Amino acid sequence: MADKKNDVLRAVLHVKRKEYITPHYIRVVLTGDHIEQFADTTVGVNNKILVPPKGVDKIHFPEFDEVKNEWIQPPEHLRPVIRTYTHRGIDVENREMIVDFVYHGDHSPASGWAGRAKEGDQLGVLMKAGKRTLYPEADWYLLAGDATAIPVLGAILESLPSTARVTAVLEVHGEEDEQQLYTEAQLDICWLHNPSPEEGSKLADAVKQVQLPEEGTRFGYVAAEFSSVKEIRQYLRKELGWTAGELYAYSYWKAGMAEDQSAADRRKEKQRA
Repeated sequence: MADKKNDVLRAVLHVKRKEYITPHYIRVVLTGDHIEQFADTTVGVNNKILVPPKGVDKIHFPEFDEVKNEWIQPPEHLRPVIRTYTHRGIDVENREMIVDFVYHGDHSPASGWAGRAKEGDQLGVLMKAGKRTLYPEADWYLLAGDATAIPVLGAILESLPSTARVTAVLEVHGEEDEQQLYTEAQLDICWLHNPSPEEGSKLADAVKQVQLPEEGTRFGYVAAEFSSVKEIRQYLRKELGWTAGELYAYSYWKAGMAEDQSAADRRKEKQRA
């Protein structure tokens, strides 16, 4: 249901099926009675998932207190872990929402949940209502990201017209994790292999090797670990003179820190764009 005051859609969905689309990538198909409310959202836009604590089989949402004008959290033993994810697809007719998870073991809440998930398990979803624009129209696109960015970059590729030219630089664990990505655009794709992304990345170095077009309009969408995004933004904005309107750069995570611990640093860096 939608929280009209805060323009937020929320639902408790459950696992319909899941599959390993690569050794380190799990696709979870969720279903539920309120899928139709997400029909007018944009595939590829960030949303929040609520992962229940181990041993808790229901989702306990925070509730908004209109008198105090603040969110009231559930008791700690019932409180879900909230993480930012991208819904990869919506099929209203079949009441399905697709969410892809990078699987890197059980030491993080979302990855661990996806690895253990079985049919019927519940997951909470929070998303802003309405359509969002992922990118402006351009002649040429640079898409750069690590494994966490493939859902949004895949959604962008699927929506681009055949007239668009795209250079994509994508970093995954290994060759076995390269995915088949559909697009009608003219795509030049470079896959990087990095089995230990928390220890560093060559993504920024690879972006610096991309041959940029000399004519036409351009737009870059960059999503990866904090340090990589910072270096790529510095390169494109400061060294090459790209404008703020030509680049969207966002860090989904910061090495050595959980998402909630690194949120302030990542927001601050984004504001410097």
